[in-house]
Amino acid sequence: MASMLLSRQVIYAVQQSSRIIVSGCRYVSQAAAKTAVDFDYDGPLMKTQVPGPRSRELMKQLSEIQNVDAVHFFCNYEESRGNYLVDVDGNRMLDLYSQISSIPIGYNHPALVKLLQQPQSLSTFINRPALGILPPENFTEKLEESLLSVAPKGLNQIITMSCGSCSNENAFKLIFMWYRNKERGNSSATKEEMQTCMINQPPGCPDYSILSFMGGFHGRTLGCLAATHSKPVHKLDIPTFDWPIAPFPQLKYPLEEFVKENEQEEARCLEEVEDLIVKYRKKKRTVAGIIIEPIQSEGGDNHASKDFFKKLRNVARKHGCAFLVDEVQTGGGATGKFWAHEHWDMEDPADIVTFSKKMMTGGFFHKNEFRPDAPFRIFNTWLGEPSKNLMLTEVINVIKKEGLVNNAMRVGKVLHKGLLELQAQYPHLMSRTRGQGTFCSFDAPDDATRNKLIIQTRNKGVVLGGCGDRSIRFRPSLVFKDHHANLFLNIFNDVLADFK
Repeated sequence: MASMLLSRQVIYAVQQSSRIIVSGCRYVSQAAAKTAVDFDYDGPLMKTQVPGPRSRELMKQLSEIQNVDAVHFFCNYEESRGNYLVDVDGNRMLDLYSQISSIPIGYNHPALVKLLQQPQSLSTFINRPALGILPPENFTEKLEESLLSVAPKGLNQIITMSCGSCSNENAFKLIFMWYRNKERGNSSATKEEMQTCMINQPPGCPDYSILSFMGGFHGRTLGCLAATHSKPVHKLDIPTFDWPIAPFPQLKYPLEEFVKENEQEEARCLEEVEDLIVKYRKKKRTVAGIIIEPIQSEGGDNHASKDFFKKLRNVARKHGCAFLVDEVQTGGGATGKFWAHEHWDMEDPADIVTFSKKMMTGGFFHKNEFRPDAPFRIFNTWLGEPSKNLMLTEVINVIKKEGLVNNAMRVGKVLHKGLLELQAQYPHLMSRTRGQGTFCSFDAPDDATRNKLIIQTRNKGVVLGGCGDRSIRFRPSLVFKDHHANLFLNIFNDVLADFK
């Protein structure tokens, strides 16, 4: 099947000679020529409303065994390619959401198809080892070729996981172990600590906390939920911890018109962070670490200045807190840097950086001083999956060979500029356009309007995603090019013009 898929991709690549032109185009003159490495379709092709009849039939079947309220539609992944997602009703859509920001180089990329065809890859995909006790012979080599080849500055230790939530959850544990070890003076745990930890009591289970920010999202496991504050549906009915929650800056746009106001807002938030650290120390719930996203993604694409992050990093140092940067959604190149925190221009930006989504696997980088002091302290059966590291190596090769991080920065400017032009034309529907690279977003007037815009745009052949209370976010893959941006802008202009 893989060879048939690759053959079809070659045929389509040969057939492509021009891109789709939408009536009423505003951006045709800006369209960039396709490159020889392109492997996706010429444009959207819509046959039904979405979800179509086949999707609705499959939803009914699935609803017999689980809740399907979150399902948008069912997909035909074999026919999807590049920037285009095909559904089971034959609708072909330009995908600017990419599986919640998790597809790095588009659907069915030839490099990954070729990898799966190689006999030497078969064992890696067939046999899933318990990596913590029985890793394969080439495990270190493959980590060096993949994750360690893009390690953030100053972080040369790596632990792999399977998803973003378990990455953050285990990073929290690492922070608590590190902090407690500092308090002990690097001596061994006492007999009392060993006994009390078994009944969930101090001193074996110390009352430490992680400081997080309102609007942040870090996952759905119990520790992560205590640091997640994006939507009530994520947290409702779940017991949690008494951990401090600081305000995240709510910037005004355009930034150049609100410099003073935004500086004051960031100063207010930083002051509150320090106040909370002191307050929780007095409550005997010492803040062992601070977690933050470079851009609050699920919570509404909330940005802050690099000056804010530099000062926050200094606050963490001042109070002896670990600084954890959650790059689960922002990592992998979409912001125009491989890691979004690189935009901060800092020599020592983080103690720990978590990742997942576009990185194909989950896990975290950390400094030497955070290294676990005993086996099985950071552990689970799988600890990631070698096949994902193998695929990530190919993804990184493609990113480097095709200059896709720089591409994200360049195309992001096209997308951002076009969104600002549409905002000027339709201010009743769009506001606060913002972004780094292709990691862009804007606010709709309210939740209902946002959702209606997403549905109407989808029925015109473009998949978008929502975040926060009323934002629309753009999360295309790294192979998203100028002509894709202009094609979207043309379609979205028609949606906005006809919106009622």
